Amino acid sequence: MTGYCGVDCSKCVPFICKQQNDDELRKKYAEEQSQFFEMEILPETINCDGCLSEGEHLSYCSMCEIRRCCIEKNLENCAYCDDYVCKELERVYAVMCEVFGKGTNNVAHAKITLDEIRKQRASYF
Repeated sequence: MTGYCGVDCSKCVPFICKQQNDDELRKKYAEEQSQFFEMEILPETINCDGCLSEGEHLSYCSMCEIRRCCIEKNLENCAYCDDYVCKELERVYAVMCEVFGKGTNNVAHAKITLDEIRKQRASYF
């Protein structure tokens, strides 16, 4: 499942925890995130149904501006937006690369995914 920003939800730990009901993985991830963010994150909060769903989301995902924008614009994901790549999405991609190491050659993996979707769309027209 490709999230609004291009993240592969099926590889996201909170999504995996929820789908597999894996309490050990929740505990490990909560400990890692607590240490990284220097705040207590409880294992029971490590659950996500994927950002495209109306179900449960990880705390920061439920407040995500990218998610809100795509829902308001009724978009499948940001690849379908006329404003792609907007400043907010650029900021998210920078955090993915710089903070979480989710990139290659300083390009977020999520951006690579959405760029590919845009290429495929362009080939249909």
